[in-house]
Amino acid sequence: MIFFGVVKELFDLPIPLRSYACIHPTNALRLMTHAEFRARAHQLADWMADYFEQVAQYPVKPAVKPGEIKARLPDAAPAQGEPFEALMADFERIILPGMTHWQHPQFFAYFPASRSAPSVLAEMLTAALGAQCMIWQTSPAAEELEERVMEWLRQMLGLPEHWTGVIQDTASTATLAALLTAREKATDWQVLRQGFYQTPRLRVYASNQAHSSILKDVRLAGFGEDNLVHIPVDNNYAMIPQALEQAIQQDLAKGYKPTCAVACLGTTSSTAIDPLQPIGEICRRYNVFLHVDAAYAGTALLLPEMRWMSQGIELADSFVCNPHKWMFTNFDCTAYYVRDKQALLRTFSILPEYLKTPEDHLVNNYRDWGIPLGRRFRALKLWFVIRTYGIEGLQQKIRNHIAWGQRMARIIDEDPDFERMAPTPLNLVCFRYHPTDVHDEPTLDRLNEDLLLRLNASGRILLTQTRLNGRYVIRMVAGQTETTWENWVQGWGELKRAAGSRR
Repeated sequence: MIFFGVVKELFDLPIPLRSYACIHPTNALRLMTHAEFRARAHQLADWMADYFEQVAQYPVKPAVKPGEIKARLPDAAPAQGEPFEALMADFERIILPGMTHWQHPQFFAYFPASRSAPSVLAEMLTAALGAQCMIWQTSPAAEELEERVMEWLRQMLGLPEHWTGVIQDTASTATLAALLTAREKATDWQVLRQGFYQTPRLRVYASNQAHSSILKDVRLAGFGEDNLVHIPVDNNYAMIPQALEQAIQQDLAKGYKPTCAVACLGTTSSTAIDPLQPIGEICRRYNVFLHVDAAYAGTALLLPEMRWMSQGIELADSFVCNPHKWMFTNFDCTAYYVRDKQALLRTFSILPEYLKTPEDHLVNNYRDWGIPLGRRFRALKLWFVIRTYGIEGLQQKIRNHIAWGQRMARIIDEDPDFERMAPTPLNLVCFRYHPTDVHDEPTLDRLNEDLLLRLNASGRILLTQTRLNGRYVIRMVAGQTETTWENWVQGWGELKRAAGSRR
């Protein structure tokens, strides 16, 4: 009866308003029918398959200037719906020419943001389902699949059996979760209740090679950037444990509260490996929360022969690695593990009446395991990837990538005009162009910066730079799904030709 009353009131309205409310939207909207969706989905599947096969034909980095793409887009959204053909035409005419192609075989920059066919297919299913997976009740299969997949991955990486995992969006978010948990454990959860008003000065420790997200997270967690203590590194750019202990002792003498240390398995600049065993023993001795940032290099733990990197991992409190970097899973998908599940829940759990369900005591409601309430169904694509490749298939790809990185390091070592600038434990090679007739550091910096700019401007290759001991260094890394040794050889050829053109 309520429905019919509403309808009657609507048709009792004056004609102009009734016409606008009932007739105008129907005429103006251009809806995609199920039949058209089916046809367009097949069309896009063909486009994606072609892109997989033809990505090498694009420039790695687009030759566009800032603002150029935006200038080609209308100033306002369209008033009327547009056909799919127009959308796709503008995608190919405007958007695609402005994309950097991360899956290009000559993409050697940053760290990989890998993807694979099974992961893309799973993303399509996730988008079609359109599920919001914040608690068990909103999607039981999403919660239980995530729980099982994280157990699989824990076993695959050789992490402690009593650790519990959850999927976060990025390593930056996972590290923030670790810092917030460390903050609350150090203050007996006082900051959550009353803020920082009566707490001592809380200190966080990381090497001077740690990722910039550590500083951002220290700010966001309320520690203040002045309380991030940078620990010196050795000749391999790994944290010096004795320097960490000395910094902790100095802070205790000042009345400060040592709270959290971040150890790196694979720093961003050079993939340096911090020694976990002595760092973990120091953290246990002083009751300091230990978070391990293995965002990129953690995937290498799939290989038993690489687990020397994680010796002492049982002493850590949390661990993060990104399957979306080197495990062929589309961004975003970050694996975050904790030793003390209850400390994580106590830090993040808030239970309003509208989210309570009868099953709460029986399940994992992952909204309580991190910062966001809403959650995507990320476990599906990781599940597809692991099942498609299997443990042995994933291991073979990672083994190849590491072997090729080692081979390139040897080639650079044997070239009189190039110099390797850091150890190569994995597949990132750090080097610089160092002609035999150039000796002063400023000139070498300028030569290498010019070399990198010319290479990247060519559109044929993309690399990035860092500084190690104040010196300009070129980074070269490849770990995409379809990477081959021939891609490395081709990239090295581009480098040699560009360097030779100086002469």
